[in-house]
Amino acid sequence: MSDVTRGDVAVVGGGHAGCEAALAAARLGKRVRLVTNDPGAMARMSCNPAVGGLAKGQVVCEIDALGGAMGLVADRTALQFKVLNGSRGPSVRGPRCQSDKALYSEEMARLIQGQLNIEVVVASAAGFRIEEGRLSGLVLSDGSVLPCRAAVVTTGTFLRGLLHVGETRSAAGRWGEPPQESLSTALSALGLRLGRMKTGTPPRVRSASLDRGRMEEAPGDVRPKAFSFRSRLEPFPRLPQQLCWLTHTNEAVHDLIRTNLSRSPLYSGQIVGRGPRYCPSIEDKVVRFAEKERHQIFVEPEGLSTDWMYLNGLSMSLPPEIQERIVRAIPGLAGAEILRPAYAVEYDVVYPEQLDDTLQVRALPGLYLAGQINGTSGYEEAAGQGLLAGANAALSLDASPPLVLRRHEAYIGVMIDDLVTLGAEEPYRLLSSRAEHRILLGGDTAYARLTPKAVELGLMSERDAEPILEREATLGRTAGALERTRVCPDRETLAVLAGLGLDLSEETSVAGLLRRQDVTLERIQSLVDARSPGLLDGLDDGALDRLTNDARMAGFVKREGDAVRKVARSGERQIPEGFVFRGLPGLSAEAAEKLERHRPRTLGQAGRIPGVTAAATTLLLARLSLRELNG
Repeated sequence: MSDVTRGDVAVVGGGHAGCEAALAAARLGKRVRLVTNDPGAMARMSCNPAVGGLAKGQVVCEIDALGGAMGLVADRTALQFKVLNGSRGPSVRGPRCQSDKALYSEEMARLIQGQLNIEVVVASAAGFRIEEGRLSGLVLSDGSVLPCRAAVVTTGTFLRGLLHVGETRSAAGRWGEPPQESLSTALSALGLRLGRMKTGTPPRVRSASLDRGRMEEAPGDVRPKAFSFRSRLEPFPRLPQQLCWLTHTNEAVHDLIRTNLSRSPLYSGQIVGRGPRYCPSIEDKVVRFAEKERHQIFVEPEGLSTDWMYLNGLSMSLPPEIQERIVRAIPGLAGAEILRPAYAVEYDVVYPEQLDDTLQVRALPGLYLAGQINGTSGYEEAAGQGLLAGANAALSLDASPPLVLRRHEAYIGVMIDDLVTLGAEEPYRLLSSRAEHRILLGGDTAYARLTPKAVELGLMSERDAEPILEREATLGRTAGALERTRVCPDRETLAVLAGLGLDLSEETSVAGLLRRQDVTLERIQSLVDARSPGLLDGLDDGALDRLTNDARMAGFVKREGDAVRKVARSGERQIPEGFVFRGLPGLSAEAAEKLERHRPRTLGQAGRIPGVTAAATTLLLARLSLRELNG
């Protein structure tokens, strides 16, 4: 390919991050070229064919609230829906769905093809062209240049990817797919610090070879809950819902693993990359949790048109013959036919503290990174980064204010702040415990938090946002009416409440009743209808659940909001670009070294860096204030 007409934004890679990046930039009106070796592998589910989960499900809702595609595609291709932590508060619930792996990829490709301004380029990126200190194009593997004004690199596990199955190693980014070798060199040439990380995937087995009589059924929710608001406008769920199955490892399995640890690349020294702490391989589980007698294995379908089943919880990299013995020692899998062995993959990452909070590389304006190249794990984390990086690449071309999500605004904001402030020495996974303001970040509130911002930036049209914002306004008005509607312990009311198994000793409001854990709006709907006729008309089950939860959480949310505003007054204080920390009187050498390395943009970011004490941030605040006074 010769030097062609300049495009606006180039996206390298068609995985979950790349697809959201391309769609976001295109929605902002930019000409996008999506560079991929395999257009048939868009948003391929390399590991678990599922979307969402704890903290991850909230990210999918946030992506949808910003106009992204993941939630809608998940809804259209889901085989089973389940809300994890469903009995707990809304801020820590985790909507999840089991997906049809092939249909998910096909549906995302259809959205890419149908989006104006996106051109898919079948090629491999090998480097960068730089003019006047800024990215001006991608150098492709054939030596040609693809001009662009900004680029988002989303290479997943392909940067110098290396697969491990027992003692066997092969160069690949995924099973049967060649790695990307040249970009690591090009990134290093920019002065970026790279490292190695590792992830893995379990064996796939043939459905017909399973003995389901020896496993427990793991059904989905009776009332499936969609990720995307747009799913309300079309049939839901689209696909026939399927069962998953639950079984467990046992001491025989654990003995097999312990006996063969020396043949695991994880323990032989063959793998040097850091693996995920929160999604460990079965070898790691047996070693680290030696006291546990068994570990859960979920047996999950990969799709309606395939007989492949996914053994969730059995990731490993032992030799195939050992894997077979392990699988067949698990109840229900004694006759299992392994269709593909488990494997581990090592790959290069760019340590993310070298990015700013727009995900732009500090060393090269115009270059953005998103997904596993930044040291994260998970489709959802990748997609959230991709949307933000793609949007910021597009916004930067018009010198528009960037899309930066703060920690109290979104789980995506928590993740990006963690990455660019703290870095990632091992694969990063979002957890609800990472979000100190998680009470504000429930999946149900994502639209109220983020859709107005999406409309303001142009990520979502006013027409598309209108039903979302109208629903939020309706819920707000209804919540106010529930606070104003009084309930007195008179004879008629007490009789109605007694029929519902409830009592009342003093006057309150309907919202006050809802703050009792044994009361839901569905349960007392007849009481509300009698006092405020028509108030709840047209509201679906999801809206009723939301109003109940909002009433219960109102006091906590107000208190958390007050705390956020108090902290923001000092935490959002900007640190000027190029500020010199080293040699600052009173600042320890350790704190100065950490600050110079991470280059925080705000005082709040500085305070979250390990090794930077409260005394150090107080000193910084004083120095910044003095600098402002002196002009």
